[in-house]
Amino acid sequence: MAKVTITPDMNLRELIMEYPDAAKVFAAYGIGCLGCAMAHFETIEQGISAHGINIDEFMKDLNDLVNEEAGGEDEEGSLC
Repeated sequence: MAKVTITPDMNLRELIMEYPDAAKVFAAYGIGCLGCAMAHFETIEQGISAHGINIDEFMKDLNDLVNEEAGGEDEEGSLC
């Protein structure tokens, strides 16, 4: 299976609709964006920046999880 790449400009709602397990990464960072009404309009980057989280680290964890769930190889340090 081809590697999936989630980008910071992806809409939060669309992300969760396509990759429901992505919610695990938000939970691991203590972020409740997914339950916020703004999630329908905000990008991942907008939601994460409002919480002062390093976007690069967050995106790495998010992409690692999505690719692992899609059948990729397990990587050391995975959130799940």
